[in-house]
Amino acid sequence: MQPEQLKQQLYNELLSILDYWMKHTVDEINGGFFGKIDNANDVYATAPKGAVLNARILWTFSAAYNAINNEKYLSIATRAFEYLREHFIDKEYGGVCWTVDFEGKALDSKKQVYALAFCIYGLSEYHLVTKNNEALNLALDLYKTIEEHSYDKQYKGYFEAFAKDWLEMDDLRLSAKDANEKKTMNTHLHIIEAYANLYKVYPFEDLKNKIAELLELFDTYFIDHKTWHLRLFFDEQWNEKPNVISYGHDIEAAWLLLQCAEIINDKKWIKIYKQYAVKITDATAEGLDKDGGLWYEYEPLQKALIKEKHWWPQAEALVGFYNAYELTGDDKYLQQAVNTWQFIQQHILDSSHGEWFWGVKEDNSVMQKEDKAGLWKCPYHNSRACLEIIKRV
Repeated sequence: MQPEQLKQQLYNELLSILDYWMKHTVDEINGGFFGKIDNANDVYATAPKGAVLNARILWTFSAAYNAINNEKYLSIATRAFEYLREHFIDKEYGGVCWTVDFEGKALDSKKQVYALAFCIYGLSEYHLVTKNNEALNLALDLYKTIEEHSYDKQYKGYFEAFAKDWLEMDDLRLSAKDANEKKTMNTHLHIIEAYANLYKVYPFEDLKNKIAELLELFDTYFIDHKTWHLRLFFDEQWNEKPNVISYGHDIEAAWLLLQCAEIINDKKWIKIYKQYAVKITDATAEGLDKDGGLWYEYEPLQKALIKEKHWWPQAEALVGFYNAYELTGDDKYLQQAVNTWQFIQQHILDSSHGEWFWGVKEDNSVMQKEDKAGLWKCPYHNSRACLEIIKRV
């Protein structure tokens, strides 16, 4: 398959993803978007609504409007913006609630910095297409809030989570599967992604310096220069707490960190991350199955693969391998991007009910108990993969 053909297929897939979210997820009774939908498209109307889901819908439909200029996309983005502003922004303590109930009342008011980052990401994208100054000001407020409460002035980097009033709390984890540590690669990756998106619409020196510092932190701590996988969990003094290898995060970081360096036009880091992008992509290839799919994780201590193929690592692999093809001109990377897309078409796309399944097990049977839409299952990874390939081709 040639790049133009891949681009056309992913353009069609992007339209399909966006149509799904417009058709099935809008909550006309209580506002915003439903908090949970299963594989049969059954709606759980009283499920909690998450800040991450709302912010990712905001980013997705803003970015889609920027690419395609369909007014329906702008209307969904505006709905997400207004719901975020009215229900997730904590007007008393700053930051955003983690979840609200189905009627929009604060439910879990902890301050997960990951969620603040995604709100910056979505708000800055919305400002890009609308020039809405309220969205920009909210994004800047959240940036200042992260810097005030989460930035480690002694050792650098960002602390993971806080209680509602920004006091310390015991359980810092994003999800039950994570290690309970003060600094994580995942949150830092999405802070730099958010900061770079904010820099695109509102460049200023302090923000540029923060992005460059994050690129340095990735180089120093998160990237393992022996294996070229990413280290995931640390204490506040940057002592690593060894955990799994996450192939999806490896390949996402491979292209995303380079993009952040390019956004701030830092020639030193661009040169470095062009080299790292290929090395990290090659390390990720250890997690590829012969059918083109990317395994979820590897546990080094047990020497065991977690034999599931989730939707989002496949989406990130599309971009990561195509990015390596652009950097090297080596057709093997293009072929792997195509193989990944073919695996997605065969096993991850839900041809009956729309959108992408959460994932498949080792035998390619669908993971039925997971969400089609939910706190974590959002239109961000797959739509962004489509948008990135469209733009790059």
